Amino acid sequence: MDIPVYREGDAPERAYSLQRKTKETDISASLCVDGGEIAVSTGIGFFDHMLTALAFYAGWGLDLEAKGDLQVDGHHTVEDVGIVLGQALSRALGDRKGIRRFASAYVPMDEALCFTALDFSNRPYLVFDGEMPQPMIGGYDACLTEEFMRAFAMNSGITLHMRCLYGKNAHHITEGLFKSLGLAIRDAVKVEGTGVSSTKGVL
Repeated sequence: MDIPVYREGDAPERAYSLQRKTKETDISASLCVDGGEIAVSTGIGFFDHMLTALAFYAGWGLDLEAKGDLQVDGHHTVEDVGIVLGQALSRALGDRKGIRRFASAYVPMDEALCFTALDFSNRPYLVFDGEMPQPMIGGYDACLTEEFMRAFAMNSGITLHMRCLYGKNAHHITEGLFKSLGLAIRDAVKVEGTGVSSTKGVL
């Protein structure tokens, strides 16, 4: 169920709430691009930590709760959260008029150095280059970072390129990737004009 969010006086803000329920997961999210409180609960502690970091560095307000079939593993929960967050972000931005559109960010995390470049293009694509030296980070499968990024990119309409230039610790690499994504999003959604940032006139 999709629920648009409005300010007082019915003036729309860059925010959106939605719920997605399947036989595998039940996820609700309220996202405000321009800030607010952050509360995340997915049942996977490290994933909560990463989503909180993403929201913080993106400058979001985010209230997200996910219940999934964790007795199987974390795959469905992580992927479906990516779907919901991507859809919420896309709908919160609407026609994307005035936003900067392109951005990139480096984040060093101890021995690891991570990079994200993105374009709010409405042409979703993911290039992910981030080998994980360890398979697990607490109760989180390290390979699920790529699955989250793919679901997020496909559903937000972002062309997303991510790379770990080097690193030896999967925790540090994953955290660097999530934080660099947040920083790049924060820059890309800044409003700098009134028109669409495209020579075609539409994204």
